[in-house]
Amino acid sequence: MEQRISLITLGVGDLARARRFYEEGLGWEVGMAVDGEVVFFQLNGLILSLYPRVALARDAGVGDEGSGFSGIALAHNVRSEPEVDSVLSEAERAGGRIVKLASRAEWGGYSGYFADPDGHLWEVAYNPGFPIDAKGNTWLG
Repeated sequence: MEQRISLITLGVGDLARARRFYEEGLGWEVGMAVDGEVVFFQLNGLILSLYPRVALARDAGVGDEGSGFSGIALAHNVRSEPEVDSVLSEAERAGGRIVKLASRAEWGGYSGYFADPDGHLWEVAYNPGFPIDAKGNTWLG
């Protein structure tokens, strides 16, 4: 298996609400959508998709009753500490919930967390050891 992630799919309770949060609230551009079924966002080198949680569970052959902490967090790295605060504020205005206010991290950076309307955790971080290139790709320093 090649060392690569091609697509991340978030199971959502309300596809229209989730699309509004990412598209209108965060300002992301939809790359492709099948109305009422799935929404795709082209990111830098991978794709984020929104798919109804019940349908995703059915596709994987598992139950959809999970709740609470799922054991995963997505991360959005930025180029400066003030940008962390700005992105967290943007997510909150869009309907997200701040889970952890930004603060200095023990690993030398600055980060905080928000949850999207379906509770998916996003860390927003400035990590001086992980540079971000002009295309938005984050690299191990």
